[in-house]
Amino acid sequence: MQLPTMLDVEASGFGRGSYPIEIGFVAADGGLFCTLVQPAPGWEHWDPAAESLHGISRELLQRHGRPVDWVAAELNRRLAGQTVYCDGWGHDYPWIARLFDEAERSPAFRLEDVRVLLDERQLGGWDRSLRALRDELRPERHRASSDARLLQLCVQRVRTAAHAG
Repeated sequence: MQLPTMLDVEASGFGRGSYPIEIGFVAADGGLFCTLVQPAPGWEHWDPAAESLHGISRELLQRHGRPVDWVAAELNRRLAGQTVYCDGWGHDYPWIARLFDEAERSPAFRLEDVRVLLDERQLGGWDRSLRALRDELRPERHRASSDARLLQLCVQRVRTAAHAG
């Protein structure tokens, strides 16, 4: 069973003015990619609650983040022609769009909500399976690539459970 490429975005917060600070994905073959995003000039929104959740400070982004242009180019290089899935399309899509707008590029991939991959029965088990995986794996950090990996494993779990039952 082919697993989908899953992407996750950590952001400066929610709402107007928020922007991506870390983007990670896990490819169909299990390969991981993750990068911090250096805030572009004018990206000022910052929510201390979001920082507390993901443990990424503005100072860390300034020191170790990659420029927006580099991040957009690297995502395009690695994901060109693919449909990539996320679990928070309503948030992730605007953050990806903001990144690419700032870089003056267009994504070479398509971002879709993971729910389009699942039938009604699989969707019914999604939240429970995701909670169970978090409890089992206890990821050390709430970060983009580890979250993307959890999402990919959850797709696998709900598909397997649907086929078995």
